[in-house]
Amino acid sequence: MATSRSNKNISQFKSKLIGGGARPNLFEVELTTLPPNVVAGWDAEVFTFMCKAAALPAQNIANIDIPFRGRIFKVAGDRTIDTWTITVINDEDFRFRNAFESWTQQIADLDTNLGTTNPSDYMVNAKVFQLGRGSEKSSATAGGSENVVLKEYEFIDIFPTNVSAIDLSYDSSDTIEDFTVEFQVQSLRLTGAGNPN
Repeated sequence: MATSRSNKNISQFKSKLIGGGARPNLFEVELTTLPPNVVAGWDAEVFTFMCKAAALPAQNIANIDIPFRGRIFKVAGDRTIDTWTITVINDEDFRFRNAFESWTQQIADLDTNLGTTNPSDYMVNAKVFQLGRGSEKSSATAGGSENVVLKEYEFIDIFPTNVSAIDLSYDSSDTIEDFTVEFQVQSLRLTGAGNPN
């Protein structure tokens, strides 16, 4: 016997879209410290402006296949976190490019391939904040001097494994250099809206 479902309309959809939807351009990356002896003069406040792209982390749970009488029974395996990539604007003093290159140099020296062996000496934490458009948790109130934080991801014990090339070309005009940095991530802490922890 056929069943029916009620029609949905645009007004109902509008009432369900809380805060007008989260916006991918409202975010901030916080990397307050680098490992000791990496670079002098790291400016965490300036970095929040120069980090122009990031991602909320991808998480995966592998499956384990268990054969049973010609069929496969699937059970949950280990949970892993994908690498995390940020994009950084390159200013003329190369302060952030130099910092990330120095960080990778500390991990594995280009000349000798020697490096820091204690993970605590080259791993740090970082945060990504998903911001709302308003100053209230519901994002319903426009104005104010601060965006509400909708969700916060803290990346635990990260370290860079790739500092990308910067392409140079006579053909490039009206652009500003940027580069990406790819980090390995040990774990996450999640706080804010819909926090599963």
